[in-house]
Amino acid sequence: MMRIGIIGGTGYVGGELLRLLLLHPHVEIAMVTSRQSAGEYVFNVHPNLRGLTQLKFVPQDISELQKNCDLVFTATPHGDSVNLVPELLSTGIKVIDLSADFRLKNPADYEAYYGWQHAHPEMLKEAVYGLPELHREEIKGASLVACPGCMATSAILGLAPIIKAGLVDTDKIIVDLKVGSSGGGSKPTSASHHPERFSGVRPYQVTMHRHIPEVEQELSLLSGQHVKIGFTPHAVNMVRGILATIHTYPKQQITSKDLWKALRGMYGTEPFVRLVKYQKGPCQLPDPKVVVGTNFCDVGFEIDEHTNRLLMFSAIDNMCKGASGQGVQCLNLLMGIDETMGLKSAGFHPM
Repeated sequence: MMRIGIIGGTGYVGGELLRLLLLHPHVEIAMVTSRQSAGEYVFNVHPNLRGLTQLKFVPQDISELQKNCDLVFTATPHGDSVNLVPELLSTGIKVIDLSADFRLKNPADYEAYYGWQHAHPEMLKEAVYGLPELHREEIKGASLVACPGCMATSAILGLAPIIKAGLVDTDKIIVDLKVGSSGGGSKPTSASHHPERFSGVRPYQVTMHRHIPEVEQELSLLSGQHVKIGFTPHAVNMVRGILATIHTYPKQQITSKDLWKALRGMYGTEPFVRLVKYQKGPCQLPDPKVVVGTNFCDVGFEIDEHTNRLLMFSAIDNMCKGASGQGVQCLNLLMGIDETMGLKSAGFHPM
């Protein structure tokens, strides 16, 4: 039984992590920290967990975490983990970081995309990018796993097979994303406030989005050459979920057979990637509504012969496969157990 600590358990990502780990048969949640809610029952902040736990939030204390935990999840805002994680690692605790603080290998990208200088650039090489479909074996032996961003997860999984197979131009890729409101976190801003967001479709951070460097980083590793993407998210009227519609341009004429070969070659045995391209039913291509509450990523495609364009589609639940579920998948790999443990669930229908 692995003893787990969660730092930053009051946010949406922390709440989803608690939901998954409370039902996981091989772990015990030893501590959940919070600065604001110390002493409060967890279910007072996350009412969906009422009846499942009597845990209370406790103050953050490294010595107590060292004493009580084998592994710690850091579910903190971007910039908060950068100094905390080295301190945790120095005690011998393994860390799965759900923030952006160790995802990027190039320290200059933090200055360009996040606006701050990385305090521990030497650690960026040690961190393993926590996308099991690309880094499964590295994750198994890691001390620090840096989980991907939610939109980056959707984009990378939609693009990886065709990039790996060398089917498309690597400098003409446009990723268009529709994103649920939970992606903005539990503290609303004037833009994410429900009356402002409801009934709208709002583009935001339309260029230089902070998930661009991690998508380019991972796809360039797959390709063996630099991959350049355009990347624009849109806030839409749903709470959970991401749909990535990805526009690419084949190097030469391709067929559906070529696409199925690339997709099945990469994802044929993946437990959480489903290939979705059907002729019947309302969900003939990936739809985020279908994956809500699950760790699945649904991937599909369409060939547009009129413009010599290949469209890839990728749908995930941003809170699960885009954050906490992916973290639990990485945890299972670190523990050496079935990586689907605690994550086998179907989505809701209808919802």
